[in-house]
Amino acid sequence: MCGRFTLTVDPAGLQAAFPLFSFPAQSHPRFNIAPSQPVLVLPNDGKANADFFTWGLIPVWAKDPSIGARLINARSETLAEKSSFRGAYKYKRCLVFANGFYEWKSIPGSKNKIPYFIRLKSGLPFTFAGLWDEWHSPDGSQIKSCTIITTEPNALMASLHNRMPVILPESAHARWLETGPQKPEGLQNLLIQYPASEMTAHPVSTLVNSPANERPELVVPIPVNKSSRDPQQDFS
Repeated sequence: MCGRFTLTVDPAGLQAAFPLFSFPAQSHPRFNIAPSQPVLVLPNDGKANADFFTWGLIPVWAKDPSIGARLINARSETLAEKSSFRGAYKYKRCLVFANGFYEWKSIPGSKNKIPYFIRLKSGLPFTFAGLWDEWHSPDGSQIKSCTIITTEPNALMASLHNRMPVILPESAHARWLETGPQKPEGLQNLLIQYPASEMTAHPVSTLVNSPANERPELVVPIPVNKSSRDPQQDFS
């Protein structure tokens, strides 16, 4: 799954990395983005303007917005089958901007887990494949929300977890952001593992376990017990 991520790039940096898109001027570095919080999203509405959506998809048909807490991730293999996602998969796709994410590695013989920070070796920001929707409450208010799509892990991520978020390369953006309805078979080949050789991971402080902690130290590497193999060693 993908349960926490970072976006520490300022608007100028995002604009340089994604020159075809427009970004809101008001933003600040985020080192521990958690579900239910605002995330920077570019929907396939044809406007190419990024905005902040709530992380946790609330389908348009939902009676209660609390459903979003259960829909922070969507499995790529079943998007066309699940009622929560199939409509958005056909009509409402988006990019979710990030420059890193966290995953927790189990320690054999222990209930504890070691958090790892994963990013691209280039250090550049990237985009997760996502779905979005707009929910209208009885009082007339609206909530724009999103979910992050996951897939089978690549060789790097497999040592940490059995899923990983779908990272879309720039070459896939245009297809993913098509404004018209799309058939699943025309999109499924985009929802694949990102190359492990282009990613790196390192252990970080357990301070990241609490969403209340939001500071640069969260992504700083820390020593890991020698009995816990560092997953990046085979891909450096």
